[in-house]
Amino acid sequence: MFSVPNRLKELLPKNKTQEQLDEHYDNVELEKGDFLAMCLAAFITFVPVVIVALVVVFGLMWILVR
Repeated sequence: MFSVPNRLKELLPKNKTQEQLDEHYDNVELEKGDFLAMCLAAFITFVPVVIVALVVVFGLMWILVR
């Protein structure tokens, strides 16, 4: 099973309320190129999945209509 290293366990928030977590994550600042990096990562992640789904759908349509 997956085990989290002790150092990472120390960094994770413990016994915090939802308001405290929201406040913590609201204060996180993005660096200059972070938005572009997140967009590229999403593009690289989702585009192949969408292409495979379209190939499956159109492949089934082609088989059933033929």
